[in-house]
Amino acid sequence: MTQQTHNKLISFIWSIADDCLRDVYVRGKYRDVILPFVVLRRIDALLESSKEAVLEEIKFQKEQIKVADLDADGLKKAAGFVFYNTSTWTMEKLKGTATNSQQKLVANFEEYLNGFSGNVQEIIEKFNLRAQIRHMAAKDVLLDVLEKFTSPHINLTPHEKNDPEGRALLPLSNLGMGYVFEELIRKFNEENNEEAGEHFTPREVIELMTHMVFEPLQGQLPPIITIYDPACGSGGMLTESENFLTEPENKFGYQGDVYLYGKEINDETYAICKSDMMIKGKDPENIRVGSTLSTNEFSGYKFDFMLSNPPYGKSWASEQKYIKDGKDVIDTRFMVRLADYWGNMETVEAAPRSSDGQLLFLMEMADKMKAAEHNTFGARVASVHNGSSLFTGDAGSGESNIRRYLIENDWLDAIVQMPNNLFYNTGITTYIWLLNNHKPEHRKGKVQLIDANQLFRKLRKNLGNKNAEFAPEHIAQIVKAYMSFQDKPATDAPLNAKVFDNKDFGYYKVNIERPKRLRAQFSQEALDTLRFDKAMYLPMQALFQRYGQAVYQNLAPHAADIQKLAEQQGWDLNKKQIIKLLEPATWQKPKAIYEAACTLWRHIGSEPLADQNALSERIDQLNKKHQLGLGGTDKKAILQAISTYDAAAEKVIRKTEKLTGEKLQQLLDRLGCKAEQLPEFGYFPTGLPHEYVCYETESDLRDAEQIPLSESIYDYFCREVKPHVPEAWINLESVKIGYEISFNKYFYTHTPLPAAQTLKEKLLELEQQADGLLHDILNA
Repeated sequence: MTQQTHNKLISFIWSIADDCLRDVYVRGKYRDVILPFVVLRRIDALLESSKEAVLEEIKFQKEQIKVADLDADGLKKAAGFVFYNTSTWTMEKLKGTATNSQQKLVANFEEYLNGFSGNVQEIIEKFNLRAQIRHMAAKDVLLDVLEKFTSPHINLTPHEKNDPEGRALLPLSNLGMGYVFEELIRKFNEENNEEAGEHFTPREVIELMTHMVFEPLQGQLPPIITIYDPACGSGGMLTESENFLTEPENKFGYQGDVYLYGKEINDETYAICKSDMMIKGKDPENIRVGSTLSTNEFSGYKFDFMLSNPPYGKSWASEQKYIKDGKDVIDTRFMVRLADYWGNMETVEAAPRSSDGQLLFLMEMADKMKAAEHNTFGARVASVHNGSSLFTGDAGSGESNIRRYLIENDWLDAIVQMPNNLFYNTGITTYIWLLNNHKPEHRKGKVQLIDANQLFRKLRKNLGNKNAEFAPEHIAQIVKAYMSFQDKPATDAPLNAKVFDNKDFGYYKVNIERPKRLRAQFSQEALDTLRFDKAMYLPMQALFQRYGQAVYQNLAPHAADIQKLAEQQGWDLNKKQIIKLLEPATWQKPKAIYEAACTLWRHIGSEPLADQNALSERIDQLNKKHQLGLGGTDKKAILQAISTYDAAAEKVIRKTEKLTGEKLQQLLDRLGCKAEQLPEFGYFPTGLPHEYVCYETESDLRDAEQIPLSESIYDYFCREVKPHVPEAWINLESVKIGYEISFNKYFYTHTPLPAAQTLKEKLLELEQQADGLLHDILNA
C-alpha cells in the first residue's frame, strides 16, 4: 500500500465522523462508532469472497450430516479464516436492501451480527456495537454510516477493485489494514488526550524499545518467536514489535513466524486489540481479557520477548484479595527467594504497596521469561515505569525485594531515563527498564544507566501533556550508547551513560542502638495511670471519673448509659468490648497492680532514683516480702509508669551472661568479630572473667544507617558512628538488605555558585528594575 493510498483511506474514514456523527455524538465519542465499524467492515470484506462457500457448508452440515450444532472447524475452513458469518447478509446487501424503515434495518443488521462466530461476537459485545446501532438508527444516521463504509470509492478488501469512474483501487493487505487501524487509534487518542496515556504509548518510545530489545540479537533469532504484553491496551507494542522485525524498510531481516500474546483489562481496548489481531491474520485467542494481576492467565507460558507500558501510580487494592490472604502473599508470581544477612534463603514477598502496582507487572514478566536453554538467548524485556519503581520502599519492602531479586539474579540490563512531557497524559519523567536473563559476558554483573532526559525535540503543537518527542537521530544515539555499553562520567551533554556493578545499588539497613537510661520517681499522677487497662484507657478513665468506686462492684445497671456515652465520645467500641467494660474483673486486675504500686511507693519514697537496676532489685525484694503478687509484666507496667528518659541516669541492664568456650565461639562466628570487638555489637565486659552485660535499648534514640553492600558494617560503624556516639552499638539482628537506583545521584553535575561580585551586581540590577517599575506604577 502506497503512502498516498494510506492517507486517502485515513482521511475518508476520518471524515465519516464529521459527516454523519456530528450532531449525534460528542466528539470524544466518535471512536465508539468508527473503530468498531472499521473492524466490522474489514472482517466483512475478508469474508465476502467465501460467503457462498460458507452457506454451502451450512447447507451440507444441516441436510447431509444432519448435525444439531454446526461444526465450527468446517465453517472456518470454508471461510478461510479463524472467523466466519453464518447469516446471508453482508454489509453491501444490508445497504442494498435498506428502506426508510429504521426498525427493519436494525433487525437485518442484528441478524447479520448474530451470524458471526464466537470470537467476533465477543468483539461486538466489548464494543457494545448493538447498542450503538440502535442509537444511530434512532437518530436516523445508521444508513448514512453504512453507505460510507461500503462506498465504492474506497477499498477495504484484499482484492483490487475499480471505482465508479473506472480507476483502479489497490487491494488492502492485512499489514496495510493494520497501519490504517493503528493510525485511526492514534488520531482518536490524540483527540482524547486526557485518556491517551491509558491506551497509547508514543510511537517513538515503542520504536526505541524495539530497537533496544531486538537489535542485539539480529541474525540470531530462531524460526519461531513469541512476544507478550501483559498490559497490551490496543496492541500497539505488539504490532510495532512485529513490524520492526518483519518490515523490509527496517532492515532487521527476520523471516520467521512471530506469535503475539497479550492481556488487557479494559473491554473496549481489548476489543480493539483482538480485532486488530484478527484483521492481520493473527490468532485472536492469544489476546485475553481481564486483570493480569488477578489471574495468571498465561501460567505455564514462557516468552522470548516482552514489551509493555503498564499503568503506574494506579491502585491495585481491588485485586489484592487475589494476591494476598491477609498479609501473606499467595500468588507465586509475587513471591521470591532471597538470602538474609546470614546467607539463609527465605521466601519473601515481592508485592509493592497497594497504591501503585506497576512493579507487579514487571514481576509478571520476570515470571514469564524463557530460559536460554530453550532458545539460546533467553528472554529480553522492555517495560516503561515512572520514577517510583527506582527507589520507593525501604529495605525488606516489596518494592525493594523486587529490585533486589532482579539485580541479584543479574537480570537487570539497563535503564533509560527519558525526557519529561513525552507521554500524552503525564509530564513526569519516565524510564525504560531492560531485563535480560542471558547477558553476554561483558555485561554480566553490570547494569547500565542511560540518561537521555535532555535528548528531545519540541513539538510544534502540544498533544495533551506531550510537547516533546524523540527524533530518529535521538533513538539512534541511545541505541548506540546501549549497544556499545557506553560508560562515561556525567557531563552537560544531552546523553550520558554509566555502567555500575550490581552491588552498587544495594545497601545494608542496620539499626544503631543506644542504652536506655531511666530516672524513676513515684507520684500519684504516675500511679493513677495504672488503674486502667492500656487497651481501653480512655473509656475506663471516663467511667472511673463518672462512677468512682462503683466500677469495681457492678456497672451492669448503667449499661444503656455507657453504650450511649461510648457513641457520644466516639470510643469506637464493639459489643464485646462494651460487655468487658461492665465486668468487675476488667477493673480488678489493674486495681491490684495500682494498690501494689502504692505499697511500693510507701516503702521506697518519692525521691528521684537514677539507677533502675537497683530499683528493680528493690521491687523484687518488696514484692516477695509483702507478698504483693506482682508478675514480670506487672512489674514492667509499674516501672514504665514511673520512669522517664534521663541521659544522666544509669544504663538499664537487660541481661548479664557468661560467654566462654563453644558458646562464645558461636557468638563470634555469627557476629563475624573478635572477642575484643564484642562491645561494638552490644556485649560489654563487666570486669569479671568472661562476663558480659547487655543493655536495654532506647527506641527513641535508635538510628538506622544505610551502608553500601561493598563496605563492612563494622568498619563503617567504627568510622562514621563510634567517634560521635561512643556508647552506641550495632544491632546485627536488625540488618535488612535493600536496593534502590538514583539517577540524580549518579548523574549529578555540580554547578559552582557565581562569584560574590557577580551576585552583588545582579542584586543591584534587580533592585534598580524594581525601583523603576514602582515609579511607573505610582506615576501612571
